[in-house]
Amino acid sequence: MRPAGRPGFLHRLRSVLLAGVAALLPVALAVYVVLALFRWVDGLLRPLLAPLFPGDRVVTGAGVLATFLLVLLVGLFVSNYVGSRLWGLVDAAFRRLPVASSIYGTAKQFLAAFTSGKGASFQRVALIEYPRPGLWSLVLISADTPPGLARAAGEDEMVNVFLMTTPNPTTGFLLLVPKRDLRLLDVTVEEAMRMIISGGVVNPERLLSAGEEAPLPQGAHPSPWEREPG
Repeated sequence: MRPAGRPGFLHRLRSVLLAGVAALLPVALAVYVVLALFRWVDGLLRPLLAPLFPGDRVVTGAGVLATFLLVLLVGLFVSNYVGSRLWGLVDAAFRRLPVASSIYGTAKQFLAAFTSGKGASFQRVALIEYPRPGLWSLVLISADTPPGLARAAGEDEMVNVFLMTTPNPTTGFLLLVPKRDLRLLDVTVEEAMRMIISGGVVNPERLLSAGEEAPLPQGAHPSPWEREPG
């Protein structure tokens, strides 16, 4: 008989197994995603590369290298004046296509929101009381709501916020929220996204208590409605 209060063999075995799962699962998921991405990119140009190899047996990784070179060449092309003007024609053509225009425009704007160097897109994290009183959601502040929309809602000042869904942060909802209903947080966008993707398992350590006005996270830029008037 084991001493009182001392965990038994099965309890210790369970703890060790859980520790092993906690250590290996993130590694396994990361490797799986990287390999899946590698295979997808490798297959993009494989049909075009097949005639260049004996017996149409394309070497693994050739597609990745070809895709990298293609992206590099396109980047060099659009980085100069002539290339940027010509690419502008391609951009204009896609914007006029009946179905592709909406997909193209949305994808371009969404990508620009995360890659913009202007500092005004998704630079603050806040809490809003949603979807009902007593429940709170993390949102990313994107910009001021146009005055016409704010007036139509009976508000003087509102803010556009993006409410991401779990576990896929690329989908979500655009909400127009009165400024007075925002609770700013001392959390970076990356920390908020990790919390959302993990379903709340990974929590930012430097979250402040609800309702406390938080300073800007290091490296973040003030939102347009926080800047001092010039």
